[in-house]
Amino acid sequence: MYNFDFEIICKSNNCNVTLDKTVKNDVLFVEVKMNQSKNVVPEQFSVRWKVSGSDCCGVWNSFLRNHTIRPDWSNVDAISRLASGMPLEQITAFDGNNKISVSLSDVDIPAKISMGYCEETAEIVCEAAFFTLPTNATEKYSATIRIDMRNIPFYDSIYETVLWWENDCGYKSAYVPESAKMPMDSLWYSFHQNLNKDEILCECRLSKELGMETVIIDDGWQTDDNSRGYAYCGDWTVCEKKMGDMSALVDEIHKIGQKVILWYSVPFVGLHSAKYEEFKDYFLDKSGNEKDFWALDPRYKKVREYLCGIYKKAVTEWKLDGLKLDFIDSFVLKGKSLEYDEKRDFQSLEDAIHALMAEIKAELTAIDSDILIEFRQSYIGPSIRKYGNMLRVGDCPGDILANRSQIINLRLTSGKTAVHSDMIMWNKNDSVENAALQFANVIFSVPQISMLVKELPQEHVEMLKFYISFWKEYRHVLLDGKLTAKNPENDYSQASSTLGNTSVVAVYTNNVVDIKSDSTVVVNASAFDSVIIKNATDKVFTVKNCKGEVINCGTVTDSVVEIPIIKAGILIIETKR
Repeated sequence: MYNFDFEIICKSNNCNVTLDKTVKNDVLFVEVKMNQSKNVVPEQFSVRWKVSGSDCCGVWNSFLRNHTIRPDWSNVDAISRLASGMPLEQITAFDGNNKISVSLSDVDIPAKISMGYCEETAEIVCEAAFFTLPTNATEKYSATIRIDMRNIPFYDSIYETVLWWENDCGYKSAYVPESAKMPMDSLWYSFHQNLNKDEILCECRLSKELGMETVIIDDGWQTDDNSRGYAYCGDWTVCEKKMGDMSALVDEIHKIGQKVILWYSVPFVGLHSAKYEEFKDYFLDKSGNEKDFWALDPRYKKVREYLCGIYKKAVTEWKLDGLKLDFIDSFVLKGKSLEYDEKRDFQSLEDAIHALMAEIKAELTAIDSDILIEFRQSYIGPSIRKYGNMLRVGDCPGDILANRSQIINLRLTSGKTAVHSDMIMWNKNDSVENAALQFANVIFSVPQISMLVKELPQEHVEMLKFYISFWKEYRHVLLDGKLTAKNPENDYSQASSTLGNTSVVAVYTNNVVDIKSDSTVVVNASAFDSVIIKNATDKVFTVKNCKGEVINCGTVTDSVVEIPIIKAGILIIETKR
């Protein structure tokens, strides 16, 4: 099965690459060793091989929205580095099983995994490329390519890769407090930068009544400029015109019963900030917009100390419960930043990001061991999970398909780290069923909501209250159960999570649900008005609409039956007692 002819492709005559192959538990591990004749920045090198193109249906990696297998001259790539993505890519078979899954032990260096169809030979060309972006100089380097061709469900192959990263490669994830796994009210889509302390407190009172346990105050608290962009980032002083006294505001929110997370764009220093002149010699070249902002270079101790000091002061003085640390993926080496500077205490950008994140984590957990740290796509890999306990889907306002598919992708690759939806929002003039679909499609994540509750129609409020209550009732099944999914090549047609004898299934199109647990909840997250179930004979069922009202009940009398269920409704199937 693993009798490959490996080809080593190296651009530099200074570089020598060797391979050592071992098979363990039917998985191939290829140890890659690079040696250079002198201490220089490595040029890209890659390992290439081919597998049969039979029974190949689609490509999966943690970001893909188009799963088609492209020709090898236009590969599908899993691009990764410490602050973005992860080195994992998979070809899936027609039955949803794994055809070939490829991953790398080193998730920090810039790398990519590529897979494409060779039209001359009808084979899949696989390639693992290392040092795809410049890094620090080195003479030696080693990593392992993990190649899995077992005929197992695609998600099990991914789960085992994640366990390999955690147990064998040393990427242990951060502790996740229970508060990271409760519904949150995020103010970005509902307020954008137009923040106002009185309006925030009003929203907190209303959202708390509906079951949201944390509020995330986003961009705008630090500036009275509401034109978007990041020209006023970097000082991180409170705009009192909007927020008043931050400590007093946080105290008021705590009295309401909610925790408070505050947003920061970690790297950005705007041209209109007071700190611009002080840090203008500490920016990463070509890292921002010269008319708006630049990104700081964490390889300088002065930068890391400043950022850590800002966060430590904020958490200490304002009694914050967490930070939303944004734009970590904007730390990128380009231009003059590739040149050596003796004033840096790190020459490696990856090592400097590690140091920055480790310093932040150490400072903040010393203040509060349950501190909440949110990262979002694309910085969601095994390395960054060591420093944050919440991973959020990237911005996709109103996009049900993107939100649900990326949630499932993140759930498969994130171990026990809390996976959050992008903030759900909808047009308040839409039907309550369509509004409920936004929630129904994110149930396998911690829901973040970004709607002004006071402006919602009453039936939307009732729907939101019911869905949050339903989610809380089943949250251990939804978050802690084993998540499985069907049809990855189509961004999933159905997903389910099972814990003990209870399952929650979400259907995203018109398909059949096989009832396997004593208690099964089916969420109609599709636009269809019925669900087909099988193997539930003699079980009792209850159908609720999206506001939690019972609209039908009875006993299943046939092995296959179609049960009417309104869009975004819920079907509960249980064994007779």
